[in-house]
Amino acid sequence: MATSAVRTHHLTKRYGTLLALDGLDLTVSAGEVFGFLGPNGAGKSTTIRLLLGLARPTAGRAWIFDVEAGDVAAHRSLAYVPADVALWPQLTGAEILELLAATGPGVDRAYRDELVERFALDVSKPARAYSTGNRQKVALVAAFATRAPLLVLDEPTSGLDPLMEQEFRRAVTVARDRGQTTFLCSHQLAEVEAVCDRVAILRAGRLVDVATVGDLRRLHRTEVTARFTGPAPDLSDVAGVGSVARDGGTLSFSLNGPPAPALRALAAADVTALTVREPSLEEIFLDYYGEADR
Repeated sequence: MATSAVRTHHLTKRYGTLLALDGLDLTVSAGEVFGFLGPNGAGKSTTIRLLLGLARPTAGRAWIFDVEAGDVAAHRSLAYVPADVALWPQLTGAEILELLAATGPGVDRAYRDELVERFALDVSKPARAYSTGNRQKVALVAAFATRAPLLVLDEPTSGLDPLMEQEFRRAVTVARDRGQTTFLCSHQLAEVEAVCDRVAILRAGRLVDVATVGDLRRLHRTEVTARFTGPAPDLSDVAGVGSVARDGGTLSFSLNGPPAPALRALAAADVTALTVREPSLEEIFLDYYGEADR
């Protein structure tokens, strides 16, 4: 049985009459990159606060590597990057990195120096001179250079430009290769799609689904467009085919499940071009929330 980096059992949090988190049961395996998605108010930040011990659950429990969340031993096992990074304004970036290294579970200094270069971070400046993006870089460099087995990242690239987002993805991959676990809370769905092994979707404090990115895609229809000459392909009663629309010599339809029956039907016609498009994680995400939110 794989070791759990994060585990929750009926984790619940109320703020007065507001039920922020409703009986969350979640397991994150050691060494995986786990995406945690949901719209604002879904309960993502509440979950992170409970995992860090910054809030106490109303009911249920949470563990970090089988240690109760909030325990000192649990703190030694993780590094945290908040969505809004606040630094000591009078200290330089280098001084902050040294301070965080001294108070954390250890640091790979050679790798930290490499990260400073890759993230183009000027560590000689005082923190008060840093932009939002540079404050984010300091926190990310400190987290990725740490030896902590669990990285908890809350909207970690919100202040980064696209080039730095690529460096972030590269650093997540290195962390996975080093055996570290990444718990990634993000609105950047392309980012989650690029780096995560599994994804959990949270809505109104409740877990909607947990699946690999590939599994989530397979839960949803693939869009197929076929161009043809002569008689149109007959897709009536073909398993998995729906929403068929014809526009001249172009036929479009959605496909759910194995493609073989549809391909056999298309093979009987004179198809000149075929386009198959899988939904992005963003489209899947909107499928979960779009109707209710509208």
